[in-house]
Amino acid sequence: MRRVLVWLPAIAQMAVIFAASNVSNLTELPGGLNDHVGHFAGYALLSALVIFALASGRWTGVTAGACVRAVLISTAYGISDEFHQRFVPGRSPALDDIAADAAGALAAAILAPIARHVALRLTRTRDV
Repeated sequence: MRRVLVWLPAIAQMAVIFAASNVSNLTELPGGLNDHVGHFAGYALLSALVIFALASGRWTGVTAGACVRAVLISTAYGISDEFHQRFVPGRSPALDDIAADAAGALAAAILAPIARHVALRLTRTRDV
C-alpha cells in the first residue's frame, strides 16, 4: 500500500498540470510569473515528487538512478502535455516550454541529493 501512496503527490501534480493545460487562452500566471518560470517551477515540483515516489518516501532511496528516472519521467510528461495542448482551443505546443519543463526537472534532480545529504547528516547529528 505504501508503494501506491507515495505516488499520490506526483499524480496530483500531474493532474494540476493537466488541468492548467486544459484552460483555453491562459493569459497570465498568478503573481505575474513568466510562462517559462511557471513551467520550470511546475516540473521541478513534479520531478521532486517523482524522486520521492521512486525513493519510496525515504531519504536513503534518493539515488542518482532515481534522480535520472525522475527527470526522464517528468520530461516525458512535459512532452505529452505539450502534445495534449494541440487539442485545446487557444493553446499550442511549444518546444521552449518543453525545455523549461526539462530544466525544472533537472534542477530538482540536482538538488535532491544535496537535500538527502543534509537530511541524513541532521538525522545522524540528532542521534549522537
